Amino acid sequence: MKKFFILIFLFFGLQFYECNAQKINDIEKINNEKYQLNNEDLIFSFQTKSAKILTVCIDKDGGYIVYRFGTSEKIEMEYPENKDKSSFGKFEYSGWMRGGGVRNEGMQLDYLVFTVNNFKYIIYDTYFAVGDKFNIGIKVVNTQTNQTTNIKGIYETRKGILSDLRFDDRIKKGEELYD
Repeated sequence: MKKFFILIFLFFGLQFYECNAQKINDIEKINNEKYQLNNEDLIFSFQTKSAKILTVCIDKDGGYIVYRFGTSEKIEMEYPENKDKSSFGKFEYSGWMRGGGVRNEGMQLDYLVFTVNNFKYIIYDTYFAVGDKFNIGIKVVNTQTNQTTNIKGIYETRKGILSDLRFDDRIKKGEELYD
């Protein structure tokens, strides 16, 4: 009887893993088709826990940076509207890194921020050595009410890194850390 339960557990566990892997593969295909154009390099991308897709891309010729967010069927938000060199000035990167592992409470914090109307969008990619915690997502802050919505990402779907933006002089540098 014990062997039977182990077999059942293994069977359903593998089925869940295969379904999840297929879902991630489907998202990668969608990213390549809709959320990253042929003339763009992917800077950062992930799927949210609510099956939304977020990408940040830069034109291969350095013409613009763009944020896209939505479902597999539809891009719900693309920012900025005008994709030209002025787009770089609409984003702000801030980050912090402290090495040393758990003994030094090591961490890496990376944020890409932009504002549209009364909403501040904070894309984050963070690591804390204490607890070995990796987090990705986007926080949307209503600047009038200060209400924050945290849309968490699935770390296993992450592609690219925000920290490369710290060396891109076209993007403003900020001091604020959001964690």
